[in-house]
Amino acid sequence: MITLYGIKNCDTIKKARRWLDAHEVAYRFHDYRVDGLDEKLLGTFIAELGWEALLNTRGTTWRKLDETLRAGINNADSAAALMLEMPAIIKRPLLYAPGKPMLLGFNETSYEKFINEV
Repeated sequence: MITLYGIKNCDTIKKARRWLDAHEVAYRFHDYRVDGLDEKLLGTFIAELGWEALLNTRGTTWRKLDETLRAGINNADSAAALMLEMPAIIKRPLLYAPGKPMLLGFNETSYEKFINEV
């Protein structure tokens, strides 16, 4: 089963969900705010994708952080602590299917390739 991770009110998540629905792809949506995010799951994401890729430094959540706090996010542990506290700071969407590399972000071509390989 494919799982799409993110936050339901994110515009990119909405695009990804519309694409998956239009292509009749069965998936489960995991909303970090509703379904939660624990250290083990986040650790899996970081192990595969790296904390730098997961940390959304272009979004509003990051820009609203105090400069001192932003400067302190310089390794996997500090990034993970921030992501657990503020899941909206995680880049999204994240598409996951067991046994396949995770896909971060939304791009129709990448999604097409990901789905065809499942």
